[in-house]
Amino acid sequence: MNVIIITVAVSAVTVIQMSQSSADIGRFYLNMSNSKEKLQLYVIGIVNGKEDLMHTSLVIMAAGIGSRFGGGIKQLEAVGPEGELIIDYSVHDAIEAGFDKIIFIIRRAIEEDFRNIIGNRIESECEKLGVKVCYAFQSLEDIPNGRKLPQGRTKPWGTGQAVLAGKEFINEPFAVINADDYYGKKAFVQIHDFLVEHGSSSPDMLCMAGFILKNTLSENGSVTRGICHVNDAGFLTDITETKNIVKKGDAAYADDMLLDINSHVSMNMWGFAPEFIGRLEKGFEEFFDSIEDGLTAEYLLPIFIGKLLTEKSVSVKVLETTDKWFGITYKEDVPSIKAEFRKLAECGYYSEKLFDDIKVRV
Repeated sequence: MNVIIITVAVSAVTVIQMSQSSADIGRFYLNMSNSKEKLQLYVIGIVNGKEDLMHTSLVIMAAGIGSRFGGGIKQLEAVGPEGELIIDYSVHDAIEAGFDKIIFIIRRAIEEDFRNIIGNRIESECEKLGVKVCYAFQSLEDIPNGRKLPQGRTKPWGTGQAVLAGKEFINEPFAVINADDYYGKKAFVQIHDFLVEHGSSSPDMLCMAGFILKNTLSENGSVTRGICHVNDAGFLTDITETKNIVKKGDAAYADDMLLDINSHVSMNMWGFAPEFIGRLEKGFEEFFDSIEDGLTAEYLLPIFIGKLLTEKSVSVKVLETTDKWFGITYKEDVPSIKAEFRKLAECGYYSEKLFDDIKVRV
């Protein structure tokens, strides 16, 4: 693929053509020493003689945030040295990796509070970097046409429906994450580069971040993890949901069964081509037509992907990341997570003012 880099700087435009892997395509901004001037570099892929801006979106599932904002809601726990939330780090790392659209999936009931506490601040930072922010709303009533809402149902339909809520904004390869998980910079880079490389040409090839089990455990109690079975080519063959995993020294056990501490696990970080939305819609219809308990059934992304794997209609590349995953499973996790983010700031991994150091990759 040929790549044209257009350099825009105050009064000059320089065009440089070079050959480069599509995995290197992205957009970045370089702040010049004079704060009044900004050098913006736009990278445009040329495919078969046509200009093709390499856009990628990040879908953040945040509908599970409590309907009342206040103490005890883990997504709103300040973990950074300047009061940053985990979601701030996810947006930062995604932009730095090359994502240029952020799609928040929330509920109407929390829109005002979400915007005031999270959204407006992140929108301001994204605007400086040319990154678009969208809001989509997950609703209990948003069900396939011709179906009836089960009487007595009170909550939305799970992560599969959450992604579908954002379909009007998804026109490009996209990643999906949880709002309250810290995934690390490497995972965003790997997912982004995979999407740029395969998201437009291989719609049946999905990807997921493969975390190492030992890097996802809590010191304060048991956790549930999706343990991945991966073939020699690095593709997912199955996910086994494993409950009651506890850390004992340098080992991990589930109900006294020793686990491979270096197993790959899924932390709900996926990458898809835009065509996946069509599959997801069809799957939601099939799910709805087959549910037995309309009060509790959920249309979950990992289960649906597992079904597609069984049908051999998709493949899922496991992108191993050795970054440590952080999440607030227990209130007792908070002090250690704050200490980890403090270390990351002190060593320069993140700047004191989180978005001030953003360097969007080429």
